[in-house]
Amino acid sequence: MPFFILRRCLQAVNVLVVMSLLVFAGVYAIGSPLDLLVDPQATTEDLARAAAALGLDQPVWVQYGRFLSRALGGDLGDSFIHGSPAIGLILARLPATLELAVVAMLIAVGLGVPLGLWAGLHPDTVGGRTIMAGSIVGFSLPTFWVGLMLIMVFSVQLGWLPAGGRGPTTELFGLPLSVLSVEGWRHLILPATNLALFKLALIIRLTRSGTREALQQDYVRFARAKGLSTGRVVGVHVLKNILIPVVTVVGMEFGSLVAFSVVTESIFAWPGMGKLLLDSITQLDRPVVLAYLLLIVLLYIVINLVVDLVYALLDPRVGRGGSGR
Repeated sequence: MPFFILRRCLQAVNVLVVMSLLVFAGVYAIGSPLDLLVDPQATTEDLARAAAALGLDQPVWVQYGRFLSRALGGDLGDSFIHGSPAIGLILARLPATLELAVVAMLIAVGLGVPLGLWAGLHPDTVGGRTIMAGSIVGFSLPTFWVGLMLIMVFSVQLGWLPAGGRGPTTELFGLPLSVLSVEGWRHLILPATNLALFKLALIIRLTRSGTREALQQDYVRFARAKGLSTGRVVGVHVLKNILIPVVTVVGMEFGSLVAFSVVTESIFAWPGMGKLLLDSITQLDRPVVLAYLLLIVLLYIVINLVVDLVYALLDPRVGRGGSGR
């Protein structure tokens, strides 16, 4: 296992370097931030001074070399717009995005696994068919439209929940969290529900499919032949085996929740990393965009590693290289 972790860490370094090159080239190709940062009436001398101050007067390969050397020391550059370290701006928004993603994933898993299990155990009942029809709806509806409908119904018409913002936060170990207060939950529940809908539909269908497949396996038939109760067969034999693909998908989908919560954060004015990314792209704030994307790549690498370790715990054959001995 230590050798496996070391190998994955070395792979992570290679991935980060390659991604930094691709991201830097892509952001560089978008355009020059001087067009937005400098007054249109500025002289050529003013443009040259601004470019020199931001390090934009050098060839692209020199700019990338400077960026990479600073990044190795933990410095991802200063924001062109805010004038402060880009990584600091992102880390300040990270708790809000992580909180939203964690609550959304808890909703998706907490509802998706039981509903998918029920639909798999009772596929021909009205309840089972209704659950599967609902999952199709969850796949089909656009996130931005669902968010607007949630605001219209629960905020505008019923007035039960606020339409946007994060609300009051309470610090826990230095992290500002909304889940520690009732008012914070009132602000959190709509964006978290909107973000969870697609993942909920995915987990329902995955769990249902795994349940139907597991019920046909010999070990389940043998357990039933031994006279074990339905609850024990499902809880011990079926659920444990369907959790392996569910854990893998949940890990990957959690990364996507963090990385692609941009739409939800924009609709509900949630002060997370996604909203900062949109503003930075609009303003061609290269350091912030680069820092955000590299942080997301690192997050995916860490999640991949954690998923592999959990997978090995659920299926010991993985830890033995799949030899089955």
